[in-house]
Amino acid sequence: MIKIGITGGAGYAAGELIRLLVNHPQAQIKWVQSASHAGTLLTSVHNGLEGDTDLRFSADCNLGNIDLLFLCSGHGKSSEFWQQHQRPATLRVIDLAQDFRDGHDGYVYGLPELNAKKIAKALSVANPGCFATAIELALLPLASAALLPAEVSVTALTGSTGAGVMPAPSTHFSWRQDNVSVYKPFTHQHLAEIVATLRTLSPCSTPRIDFIPVRGSFTRGIYAMLTMEAPLTERALNDLYAEFYKDAAFTRLSEKDVDLKQVINTNKALIHLTVSDGRLLVVSAIDNLLKGASGQAVQNMNIMFGLPQKTGLQLKSSTF
Repeated sequence: MIKIGITGGAGYAAGELIRLLVNHPQAQIKWVQSASHAGTLLTSVHNGLEGDTDLRFSADCNLGNIDLLFLCSGHGKSSEFWQQHQRPATLRVIDLAQDFRDGHDGYVYGLPELNAKKIAKALSVANPGCFATAIELALLPLASAALLPAEVSVTALTGSTGAGVMPAPSTHFSWRQDNVSVYKPFTHQHLAEIVATLRTLSPCSTPRIDFIPVRGSFTRGIYAMLTMEAPLTERALNDLYAEFYKDAAFTRLSEKDVDLKQVINTNKALIHLTVSDGRLLVVSAIDNLLKGASGQAVQNMNIMFGLPQKTGLQLKSSTF
């Protein structure tokens, strides 16, 4: 069994992670740390776990009794954690924040469709961002074939859970319901890791990416729409994407239009291509809390410990 510790245990990503791990056949959660909820039952915060666990939140982190640490605190908190704690030499770490996504301190970027072999040998993995995952998966086949265009336009809708568990005006039900709004146009923090990831496959032809994130009137999921000049025919592009993802555990090219409910509550990424009048539309859909966060983290754990990638992740979508 893989003995696991989790920091920042009260957030949405941690809640999804715990839900996955309590049902994982090779995982044993030793402790879940939360400074604000220490001593209380996990189910007092994550009530969807009622009947699944009797664990209580811990105030402390015992790094000596675990094999793997998931860092689920907010951005910037992971770096602070290592300033305050001594890491055992053999401890493996998966960080769900953005602190180490640039690869410093030996962290491997945890996108399995790109880095599975490196992840398998890594002690430290930086889990990708949710928007980054959806957009990178839409573009990696083009990057691998040196077919990235000079410019890519991205509009991507996200659910309210992407903003985190702390209440904010933009997550208030009365404001969010039946509403849409743009935020951080052209400046979203995930742009840097998207560009860096594309450069690993196509260092000489990184496109300009005009990224417009949109708050959607739903709780979870990302639906990204990328438009650009079509470098090939639709049939040739479908062949390219199908070949690139033929061995991927969760990323699939769909021949039909995809909708968000197909991926909600799953670790899937579904991609669909359309070419018209020389323009290419790539649609990429994921669950922001699973393939965009905790599901991908468990997928990385499986790779690091030599397990099949789908272990503990064969989940049912919410589609009817």
